Amino acid sequence: MQYIDGFAFPIASHCLDNYRQLAAEVALIWKEHGALHYCEFTGDDMLLAGTRSFTDALEVNEDETVIFGWVAFASREDRDRANAKVATDSRMASLMASIETGFDASRMVYGGFHAFTDR
Repeated sequence: MQYIDGFAFPIASHCLDNYRQLAAEVALIWKEHGALHYCEFTGDDMLLAGTRSFTDALEVNEDETVIFGWVAFASREDRDRANAKVATDSRMASLMASIETGFDASRMVYGGFHAFTDR
């Protein structure tokens, strides 16, 4: 069974090209440190009657786009090792400082998940 970290956050729409560049570089670092797969998506169809939307939950402004992503690992232990390595990888800080994205970690929702169904 796999383990994933899932996350969602808003990003200013005018920063999407810069953020895509950052995400592509970050994905390589995560995979180097043990991630099996790294994937991010931009929000498109964000409303479903009777449910709370990502845009509502994240308090997304009119000029922002929702980013939703997940990083897959073989196990939680592999995730924990990768997180520790990524947190101390100097390339991460350099990337964050060199590419202006407007990313605000305080607006990100995040969690680790065990596989529940996998068909």
